[in-house]
Amino acid sequence: MSLENEVRALAERARKASVGLAQTTGEERDAALDAMAGALRAHASAIVEANAADMAAAREAGTSAALLDRLMLDEGRVEAMAAALEDLRALPDPLGRALEERTLYNGLELSRVSVPLGVVAVVYEARPNVTADAAGICLKSGNACILRGGSLAARSNAAIAEVLHAAAVAAGMPEGCVTAITTTDRAATDALMQLHGLVDVLIPRGGAGLIRHCVECSKVPVIETGTGNCHVYVHASADLGKARDILLNAKCRRYGVCNAAETLLVDEEAADAFLPETLAALGERGVTVHADERAQRAAADLGLEVLPATEEDWATEYLGPHLAVRCVAGVDEAIEHVNRYGTRHSEAIVAQDAEAVEAFVNRVDAAAVYANASTAFTDGGQFGLGAEIGISTQKLHVRGPFALEALTSSKYVVRGDGQVRA
Repeated sequence: MSLENEVRALAERARKASVGLAQTTGEERDAALDAMAGALRAHASAIVEANAADMAAAREAGTSAALLDRLMLDEGRVEAMAAALEDLRALPDPLGRALEERTLYNGLELSRVSVPLGVVAVVYEARPNVTADAAGICLKSGNACILRGGSLAARSNAAIAEVLHAAAVAAGMPEGCVTAITTTDRAATDALMQLHGLVDVLIPRGGAGLIRHCVECSKVPVIETGTGNCHVYVHASADLGKARDILLNAKCRRYGVCNAAETLLVDEEAADAFLPETLAALGERGVTVHADERAQRAAADLGLEVLPATEEDWATEYLGPHLAVRCVAGVDEAIEHVNRYGTRHSEAIVAQDAEAVEAFVNRVDAAAVYANASTAFTDGGQFGLGAEIGISTQKLHVRGPFALEALTSSKYVVRGDGQVRA
């Protein structure tokens, strides 16, 4: 059987499963999530062992530290995956909700109710926890899923998907409800993207190259999750201690995540007071600064080595211990910079001036805009959505962290008593 036919057969299996899933009750799906969480805990050692093989191969291939961090699983991370499934269980059932109810002029009773999308394909790179998150979110929302993880995490993804599928089926869910494409042949992803009519939506999670490829090549509708060239802007009115804490958290909490800050913008009025201690703190944490001329002078006064920032730096998502630093003339220049170079993901202003805050939050075009808080909070769990399926930077049909509700559609149900239209 050709690779294309193998992928189609998996999709047809998932399509059949989606019909059965749509008829399950919320209680039945919640029981399956409980079973899936328990199975992850019961098979944690085997999952970590499979991951260790992936990690060894990735190190041998020279994989970056940021990607290794995303790839790595230990007992604690497996437990976090299981706990995320239990968090999903506690959320309300997204299906069968009456979104609208009214009586038409002719006596017809019209309602609009939430229903699953059907078959959801998720294409992702070296983050095996996505396997569990995506499977759980899709099952909770009554969707069958097709999971296509990256080759770096092939063993981990296969082990997790096998455990989750077996547990879900044992709990009464249909065969094929959690489907994984395990081949490392990249052509399988292209084959999956051609299955319009079998697959209802495709969600890419990964780097800019993967996302762009899916958007440009897929015949299946795509929910575009975005890269994160995120900014922290320190206004002249900022509490500089809070600003420093916010920046260090946004940049250094985890380098390889899409909500990490990649550029610091500082009002020129605040530069002398803010930059010295901040640049020193970044240096202590091993962060390489790519600085404009003003920030270079501040670094030189401290004897700190920095790199001169280039135009490319302003547009770069480093996903590592690097930070671009630029001084700006005020909130208007900061907003202009963010809207020009940002990726519409997460942007933050630190300011006590209410007018500056309102200007920033109203005029910056991003999925999440923060006033006096770290961009690290852009996360489905932090927003109360449970495990997220991704963070969308597009505007149709969902934006920002999304999970259960974004994987539903709606249908009209119209009840009558013999009405016919003239």
